[in-house]
Amino acid sequence: MTNRDPEPSSRKAIAKRALEDADHIKIKKSRTTKAKRKETDQNFDHWPQYFHSLFKVYKALNTVLAFVTSRKQLATTFPSIRSSVENITKQPLDMSQVAELKALLPEIITFAYVPRNQIQVNVSAKFSKDEPDFSAFAKHSSKEPEHVLLLEFAESWKGASGGTKASHNEYLVPATRTPAATKKLVEKRNDRFIKAVNELLAATSSSDDPVFLLKAAARDYIPVDPEHIKNNPSVDETAHMPVPSSEDRAPVYDILAELQEQHWYKDQIVERRTVEPREGQTGCLEPLLSSSIQQALQSSRNIETLYSHQATAINALNSGKDVIVSTSTASGKSVIYQVPLLRLLENDPHTTAIFVYPTKALAQDQKSALENLLRACPGLEHIQVSTYDGDTPVEQRAGIRASASVIFTNFDMIHAAILPHEELWRRQAFLKNLRLFVADELHYYSGTFGSHVAQIMRRLRRVCVAVGSTYVSQVQQSYTSVIVIFFTHLPRLHTDHHARFVSCSATIANPLAHMVNIFGLDSSQIQVVTEDGAPTGMKEYLLWRSPYVDEHEPALGRQSSIAEATALMRFLMKRGIRVILFCKIRKVCELVMKTLRNELSSEGRYDILERVQAYRGGQSFWYRILHLVVLIRRSDLGYSAEERRRIEHDAFTGHLLGIIATNALELGVDIGTLDAVLMLGFPVTLASFRQQAGRAGRRKRDSLAVFIAEGLPIDQYYLNNPHELFDKDTDDLLIDLDNEIILEAHIQCAAHEMPICFEDEKYFGPLLKEICKFKLHRDEDGWYHPDSKCLPSPSKLISIRGTQEDKYVLVDVTKSDTSAKILEEIEISRAVFEVYEGGIFIHQGRPFIVQEIHHDTMLVKLVQADVNWITKQRDFTDVNALQTYRTRAIKATPHRAYYGRVEIFCQVFGFYKMRHNVILDVVDVESSPWIHETVGMWIDVPDLVLQLLRDKCIKPAAAIHSAEHAFLNQFPLASDIRTECKAEEKEYLKKESRRKRPARLIMYDPVGHGSGVAAKAFEHASDTLNKALVAVESCRCERGCVKCILSASCKEGNIVSSKPGALAILKAILNIEINPDSIPFETDERALHGHDSIISVSPVHTRTPQSVPIGNASST
Repeated sequence: MTNRDPEPSSRKAIAKRALEDADHIKIKKSRTTKAKRKETDQNFDHWPQYFHSLFKVYKALNTVLAFVTSRKQLATTFPSIRSSVENITKQPLDMSQVAELKALLPEIITFAYVPRNQIQVNVSAKFSKDEPDFSAFAKHSSKEPEHVLLLEFAESWKGASGGTKASHNEYLVPATRTPAATKKLVEKRNDRFIKAVNELLAATSSSDDPVFLLKAAARDYIPVDPEHIKNNPSVDETAHMPVPSSEDRAPVYDILAELQEQHWYKDQIVERRTVEPREGQTGCLEPLLSSSIQQALQSSRNIETLYSHQATAINALNSGKDVIVSTSTASGKSVIYQVPLLRLLENDPHTTAIFVYPTKALAQDQKSALENLLRACPGLEHIQVSTYDGDTPVEQRAGIRASASVIFTNFDMIHAAILPHEELWRRQAFLKNLRLFVADELHYYSGTFGSHVAQIMRRLRRVCVAVGSTYVSQVQQSYTSVIVIFFTHLPRLHTDHHARFVSCSATIANPLAHMVNIFGLDSSQIQVVTEDGAPTGMKEYLLWRSPYVDEHEPALGRQSSIAEATALMRFLMKRGIRVILFCKIRKVCELVMKTLRNELSSEGRYDILERVQAYRGGQSFWYRILHLVVLIRRSDLGYSAEERRRIEHDAFTGHLLGIIATNALELGVDIGTLDAVLMLGFPVTLASFRQQAGRAGRRKRDSLAVFIAEGLPIDQYYLNNPHELFDKDTDDLLIDLDNEIILEAHIQCAAHEMPICFEDEKYFGPLLKEICKFKLHRDEDGWYHPDSKCLPSPSKLISIRGTQEDKYVLVDVTKSDTSAKILEEIEISRAVFEVYEGGIFIHQGRPFIVQEIHHDTMLVKLVQADVNWITKQRDFTDVNALQTYRTRAIKATPHRAYYGRVEIFCQVFGFYKMRHNVILDVVDVESSPWIHETVGMWIDVPDLVLQLLRDKCIKPAAAIHSAEHAFLNQFPLASDIRTECKAEEKEYLKKESRRKRPARLIMYDPVGHGSGVAAKAFEHASDTLNKALVAVESCRCERGCVKCILSASCKEGNIVSSKPGALAILKAILNIEINPDSIPFETDERALHGHDSIISVSPVHTRTPQSVPIGNASST
């Protein structure tokens, strides 16, 4: 071969290099003026003739696609538009020509096989007027092909909704494009082609032929039908290299180098940090472990020596000190409580223990580990370990109480099933022999839930003293937090006069204070262990920003964060990297899994799919590959116990190559050999970010953690301030021990378990006496019993996680009503937004269409449908102050804070059919509103500041929204309170909304929680407002950040916001003079659209204050 005819591999390399150089030129800033640059771009007389011919094809294709996409009913598949293009060019249109165009404009043109359902809009057997027309390429056969060849051009036109630039949360509407708009779009795309060719020619050396280079590069863009690959395994064998085992995979450093060489890599990595490996440090126990325990540790865990933090903690516990251990993930903290358990069982085989975990998945993981350890320990093989949770059949519970030595449970069961029936446990001597109590993941217990847990622990300690187990030592672990309580009998009180606790934590800012708050311990008796002796492998951290679809056309927006996440996940899995992808909510998990399955099947990666557990019977093809990626949700709701155990087993054994999860698996579950963690969106808190990142690298190997930012302001803030992700301290965990609502509830429970006396103040604090006098019943001997309104079972009246809502049952009636199968149950508050007739409900990655809803029986009938679109509800939520119970003056102002009855009004009035953020159809539905009442606090905004905001073109809704966030950012219990977040689609629409909202800041208790947090916010309104003002005024950011007005919990993504507006409102409420010149005019083009949705407030009527006692708030 001559130099003009190099080897095939060389041809590809040269072509790739030329196109990469062209891409470099494309993004390089030009020094020429805009007019000069356009003149240069339009000059294409110097082109080789081939590019003129290709331009003719491009212009014809561009025109046809622009016309087709202007009418939403038409599908843009290659066969359906081919003849139209050929009629214009008067020559055949070959796939290779389209591939050449794709090579020139890879970000603009989509040319690939996709599942047929990906372009369907409706699922009826006959086409409707809204359904894509497949007739142009339909085959006359009984079975249509599973995949179709899709041909699309990216576009930024937004139809009748107006605007030229779509934000992350905006949607492209389906209205018909005008001829003028179509012409403009065609011209813009033609200019883009000219620019791309000029860039290629500029990047091509004089010794190379640009036409040859383009043709060589285009070979990689010729799509291959996945069915052809499936039926002909020899096709493109180099693209389907076997997935290496986890042991044989390349180092993460090398894989990242390969990643940056991929054609789709566009400098998405905006920050990279490397944590170097660390050698382990060992320690010694005094006294030494018995030979049996040493043998068990060695044979079941391969542990021959203990790390220094393990030895220090166990030695301190053995010497009578309380201990808290704060070390990293996967540092072996479970050994800290498992070794003492084995010692206790060796000394006394009647010893019993309770292990408490926040999730059932974690409990199953740790139960299996303990059983393996016991089986390996000579003399302890017979020890019975049992699960005692909501899944345990009632008929088995008595046997567990009688024969189990260790039970795995949760605080819900302790509160509702163990403490109320302590006589059953006492009768079997389980509590009398209790020596060890384990409560895992201590950081999980904070806020309202943690306040409940703190009172439950005090109730438990009180009962244990009464039954004879008075010596308590406890190991708590947070972020694998563990609590271990050792009980001894009364005669030992002369040697140890306080309860011993050992706490293990990796993420909480002040573990000592949190341990004291949860268990009421004396901090002087606690030894803190923070030196981590466990070894770690090298870890790479990446911050990932989605690239623009086209650098020259920012109006096209950025690539979807979901598409970026699935592309990265596929890349890593193909190289033997075992990946977990964390999503913030269940629905995103389902969408990610569905996208991943479609992409893998389109690539023909059946070598990966063959590792999937088979699903047969009536399931679709897509469901049969479910085993590749298992969805593990934060809540276990809806899954049967057997199904959940199977999923957990697959995850723990490392059988899966990839896992998609919400934050359930950020806890200390050992989910096998994970090499990489992907986080799709900022996971609400810094603690969660670090916990999720710690899931990978649990086997001392190198690992990877990637934060894939969404388009939301909170994510962009951390992209621009990466040091805060790694260096900033996490917030303190808060426990409200003085919350009278929670405290009274648990004192009623404690009085039912055993009569209360004033000496119990050592458990429940100084408020006990007042609560006893006014809320409990006193007998003639001076003992206090529960109020009669709480009988017969006070614990049943209290849900420590909030009131349990009624649930709708979702059933699959795809085959028939008689063979219906229950899929899951969802609460009313979720069902309102996720279940409506004609909508899509996704269960474990499978799409179902809602066929019927029976509100009287709370039954929802679903039919499985093989579609690739989703539905998004069209809804609104109003939070209305109905009745004022109390008022409180805001210090040094004429304004007041209000507390009272609040109504939550939710209405779904329709839905969008959507694909890739594009609206395919708009559907109206009739549904009943969901109305619920709770309590909340509010502050009215003065009219004068509203007018000032309008004069500055600042939307009052944005200012109020940001002021609410500023308030909550300074309120310690903000995670347990809600506010009325402002929606972008309402505030920024051209069409004015008829819904007007009163100008007030409003915060309320979540429906059904009854936590009293809103009352706390009301009581501390003045101080919180002043802190918010200082935070906003002193913050150096320009448009708002997490330190002032952005909230990671905002359900509308902080899109509607205004920092200057928030500052003005806070000053007005606090009666501080506002200099109008200090408030800048709004300049954000998006915020200038839409209409004002805020009106002046009207007084909320009151009721007599004495009928609603609430804390110590003074009323006027």
